[in-house]
Amino acid sequence: MRSSIPLLLILGAGLAAGPALSVQAQEPKAATGEPPAGAPTAETPPPAAGAETRVAILYRPVPAPSSYDAEADPEDLGVAGARMAVKDNNTTGRFTKQTFALDEIALEGDRDPVAAAKDLAGKGVKFFVLALPAAEVLAVADALKGDGAVVFNAGAPDDRLRGADCRANLFHVLPSRAMQTDALAQYLSLMRWRKIFLIVGPTERDKAYAEAMKNSARKFGLKVTAEKPWTFGPLAKARGDTPTRAEAMVFTRGLDYDMAIVADEEGDWGDYVPFRTVDPRPVGGTQGLIATTWHPTLETWGAAQAQNRFRRLSGRLMRPLDYQAWAAVRTVGEAAAQKRSTDPAVLVPYLVTPEFSLPAYKGVSLTYRPWDHQLRQPVIVVQPKAMVSVAPEQGFIHQRTPLDTLGADQPETACKLP
Repeated sequence: MRSSIPLLLILGAGLAAGPALSVQAQEPKAATGEPPAGAPTAETPPPAAGAETRVAILYRPVPAPSSYDAEADPEDLGVAGARMAVKDNNTTGRFTKQTFALDEIALEGDRDPVAAAKDLAGKGVKFFVLALPAAEVLAVADALKGDGAVVFNAGAPDDRLRGADCRANLFHVLPSRAMQTDALAQYLSLMRWRKIFLIVGPTERDKAYAEAMKNSARKFGLKVTAEKPWTFGPLAKARGDTPTRAEAMVFTRGLDYDMAIVADEEGDWGDYVPFRTVDPRPVGGTQGLIATTWHPTLETWGAAQAQNRFRRLSGRLMRPLDYQAWAAVRTVGEAAAQKRSTDPAVLVPYLVTPEFSLPAYKGVSLTYRPWDHQLRQPVIVVQPKAMVSVAPEQGFIHQRTPLDTLGADQPETACKLP
């Protein structure tokens, strides 16, 4: 079976002048994420009363932020995106006389997500959006397998959920770690920053990100010239009353690299590294220059309209988890509108066909990969206050779509769906 590693074409100087997505010739017509042309306005009379389709979102509430932490996650993280998507579903549902509602299940303390999901399934809920860790996503998907329910993973980037632990009733709306690190590696390759210093945190999630980054480096011709564990504690969370750790400041001495890549998914120390390296080098990975689904500075392809609408509804900026929950709920609404049905037995096979597409403010309509149920999508590369680029980068091609240069391709997947 031949590999589908993408081909990098010869690139001229200055190609990194701005973000561009080179999939127009091989992807469906650009889509902004707006409701379809001619969508009814708020004055359009509602359809006749009918069965209501309920979508449940299961999440663990965000702890109250410290008084000094302006960047802390909001309490309605993820849920606010699902709420906006239900409004969008009901707008398009006026055509097909379909109505949608959201069940918001906050899993306080040690509340079991499996028991909560089974209770909802017993009440007729067939669509579940999970903003939960990988182990809980897998447990819920397995528990609902016999109920005919569909599970959308909105919060776990773990590659194993798209690989050996994939499930037929489980779909993934956020990019896998492999897709995120591939997006970053494409940008580094484009910029010819080929030598990486990899700094790895102590958690299993940090190690999983580092492994994905090493795989992406091999895939796109980069070289990890040095790798060190982070052993200085959560310095990014230290405040003015904590002295600077001198040993951390000389952590990068004597190394040859173009960019430091930090693997700190907990956000404990990665933000401490920029501007503290011995030599002046950029920092990326989980902090600094990151690859993500959404960012407040994304305004092209109709995204500005979504940003403004979200702010009116929630009173804050949209975060990546909000966008991912929105995409999951909109998947249900879009498929239901296109098939004129809300039966999972009808929608699940349809989601992995070429006929289904999700307009989602990314410049192209998004589709699900049939081999692992991962949502194909452009991944944006951003710094804290500005968008830098969009992957797939110009010059990376694929026999199906450039979007499949990100993450595990069909010949490489360990997923074995029926």
